[in-house]
Amino acid sequence: MQAFIVTRKIELDAQNKLAFEMRVGIHTGHVVAGIVGKSKFQYDIWGDTVNTAARIESNGSAGKVNISQAMYELLKGETAFTFESRGKIEAKGKGKIEMYFVKRE
Repeated sequence: MQAFIVTRKIELDAQNKLAFEMRVGIHTGHVVAGIVGKSKFQYDIWGDTVNTAARIESNGSAGKVNISQAMYELLKGETAFTFESRGKIEAKGKGKIEMYFVKRE
């Protein structure tokens, strides 16, 4: 998704058209999932994992994927990715969270 958005922004900028950028935050853990609504149904997930991912996203940068230490531990052996440690960053309501920018090679 991030690669598509970056490429699309370059194309639209060249045409002097409006484009947007995207931040992504990823965390791993337990969630609660279910269907909400009575006339229009939606599938949704809730929980601390979702809230932490949102904080990681909001502390990221446009055009980059920001992940938690827990996600890094799951991915660090994968040769398809490179990681840039960002250190511990203060996340609203969560305290300091170790974060990494991750990029697919």
